[in-house]
Amino acid sequence: MASGQQLVTIPYFDARETGLIPLVETYKKMTIDLIRNSRMAFGWKSKLVSGVALPIGDSLSLGWLKKTKNPYLAEIEKTAQIVGEKGTIALNMSYEWGCTSGAFQVQPGAPLLARILDWPFQGLGEAMVVVHQKGPAGEFHNVTWPGVAGIYTATAQGRFAAALNQAPMRRRRTGIFLDWARNRHYFNNQTGLPPSHLLRKVFETAKNYEEAKKMLATEPLSIPVIYILTGTKEGEGCIIERTEDKFAIREMKDGRVATANHFESHLNGLGHGWMPRALCSHTRVLGACDIPLADYGKDFSWFREPIGNALSRLAMTANAATGSFKVIGTEGTRPVTEVFSR
Repeated sequence: MASGQQLVTIPYFDARETGLIPLVETYKKMTIDLIRNSRMAFGWKSKLVSGVALPIGDSLSLGWLKKTKNPYLAEIEKTAQIVGEKGTIALNMSYEWGCTSGAFQVQPGAPLLARILDWPFQGLGEAMVVVHQKGPAGEFHNVTWPGVAGIYTATAQGRFAAALNQAPMRRRRTGIFLDWARNRHYFNNQTGLPPSHLLRKVFETAKNYEEAKKMLATEPLSIPVIYILTGTKEGEGCIIERTEDKFAIREMKDGRVATANHFESHLNGLGHGWMPRALCSHTRVLGACDIPLADYGKDFSWFREPIGNALSRLAMTANAATGSFKVIGTEGTRPVTEVFSR
């Protein structure tokens, strides 16, 4: 931690009875700042392009959400109305990031979910909120940002903990930019849920680890993703690699299983192959597996290079059996928030 650095306190918000709209109303400015910071993710060029791209992104995203009868459409529309900022709807469809995550058997009982989220724009670490939510299957804590409908990292005491990582990019042998554009066109023709929306549905409706595992592996998706899931019993931890309609599950071995932003299963051989996302995906997985298991049970001594890097914005561990978790916001490897622990 830099000398003299003022650390932000991560807010806690109880949305069990109210839903997420009051969260947006309470932290409207934080949502606006988040969207404006996203425009500077790649410097002045992205700021210039965003003036045109964000309104188009909002329009296309809204049309797709309506076409697919998305269950969170009304909430997203209301959020955009409250915030009044171009890019609010597009933010809810954003998926351009990297992560390093895994399940680690630190001691007898439930394994720990360990999670680092990387994203290329500043201010994300300070803008986090821990939201207490509930669904038909029970309560859960969601580590998120105001204005975001989906779930990227959460834990449900007595049921499971889970996170998602961005999947590698499907290759089409037309060059990286045309491959990206063709993948987006392919996405527009899908009817499954976005990965973060499926994860929210799972936390709202899955009663236990096995139900969550089945839903994350088999329900249709709009775009490939990698899920990390831990349960409440020893050995209940896995990586679920997904395409829109196929899956592969990698179980814990020797007390751990880790992932970054590439496929390690047979899915990697589909089509023309897949390009890993973000920086040094393979190196980050090797780094996560090289860290002693006992370090994951300590206060972020495991959060270090190469899994901690210049784009890191949060680090977290969670035990689904006890419901305990610790999360910290970062700017690279530098803490910018106090540790939130429960």
